[in-house]
Amino acid sequence: MTRPDRTRPNTTPENDIRSNDTRTTLPRTPTESSEKTTVTTYDYEKDGPAIYRQSFATIRAEADLAALPADVSQVAVRMIHACGMVDLVRDLAYTPGVVARAREALRAGAPVFTDVQMVASGVTRKRLPAGNDVLCTLSAPGVPELAAKLGTTRSAAALELWRDRLEGSVVAVGNAPTALFRLLEMIEEGAPRPAAVIGVPVGFVGAAESKDALAAHPSGLEHLVVRGRRGGSAIAAAALNAIASEEE
Repeated sequence: MTRPDRTRPNTTPENDIRSNDTRTTLPRTPTESSEKTTVTTYDYEKDGPAIYRQSFATIRAEADLAALPADVSQVAVRMIHACGMVDLVRDLAYTPGVVARAREALRAGAPVFTDVQMVASGVTRKRLPAGNDVLCTLSAPGVPELAAKLGTTRSAAALELWRDRLEGSVVAVGNAPTALFRLLEMIEEGAPRPAAVIGVPVGFVGAAESKDALAAHPSGLEHLVVRGRRGGSAIAAAALNAIASEEE
C-alpha cells in the first residue's frame, strides 16, 4: 500500500512573508551545532519619550474631555492611559473641588491610604510633593483576626488601622468595594474625614454600588469615582500620580 505524503510544507520565513508584512529577517551567526537561521524583527517605535507623547496625544484626540474642568481633565487623561479606554470619561463622577483639595492636602504632607498594596506600589514616590507616606494596612498583624471578629473582609477590617491619621488624608480605593463601604460607615460613626477619596474599586459584586454610595453620601466628601464595574488598582494609582504632580 502507498502511504499518503506527510511531508510538511515549506514554512521558512522566505516562503511565508506576505507582501504587506513589516517584518524583516536578520541572519543569526552560525554555531558549530546549527546551520544559518533567521530572527524576526518588527517595525515599531522604540523611543520611550516619543511613545509617551504619542500616547497622550492620542488620548486627547480621541477622548471627549471638553466638559471636564482643566484639573479633572488632566487626571482623567492619566486614568485613561492606565486602562486604554477613552470612553472612561463618560463614567466619571466627581466633586468640583476634588483635585484641588487633594493637592492641597498632599502639599501639606497628608498621608495616602490605599486599600491594596497594588495601588500603593503604583504610586510614583518622586511625584509626591512632601515625601508623603503611602500606607496600606491590609497585611498588618492582626487584620485577619479583626476581620473574623467583625465578620467582614480583611480589606474592610484594615481600615480600622487608619483612624489615627485619617483626618485630612487622601484615600484611594482601587480594588475592594467592602473597603469603600466601610470607609463611609466609619465616617457616619464619627471617624475623621479624609480630604478626598478616589473611589474606583473594580468588580461585579458591590463595586458599582459602593461608588454610587460615595457619590451620593450626605457627608459631601470630595470624591472622584468611575461609575459601574470598571476600575482597578492601575486606575487608582494613575489618578493619585496625576493629582500629586501636574507634570505629565
